[in-house]
Amino acid sequence: MLIAGVLSMCAAAASAGFGTWSLAHNQSPHPTAVVLRSMAPTQFAAAVMLTAGGVVALAAAPHTALVVLIVCVAGALGTVAAGSWQGARFAVRQQASAPACAGNCVGCTQSCG
Repeated sequence: MLIAGVLSMCAAAASAGFGTWSLAHNQSPHPTAVVLRSMAPTQFAAAVMLTAGGVVALAAAPHTALVVLIVCVAGALGTVAAGSWQGARFAVRQQASAPACAGNCVGCTQSCG
């Protein structure tokens, strides 16, 4: 359980790092930038779940630690997947509702080509 606990803590640090990276981007009205920033809370939530699983894996009895670690990892993956799904739906709706450029790129936020 020592290895699983350490791996869980490393994954938590990576998730928190990606969340911080997402928040560090400059604010832009482009849907991709908005979706990247909106992923930060889910990444921080996943980091908290993975940290909890790692701490339990390091401190509890092996049988209990395994169950809690599985639940925490599944919860973290589910949280990030749900956040990604919602972000993708938002981006698709934003791009579908944006007016087409029709070759005129003045004032258009989409790439014209």
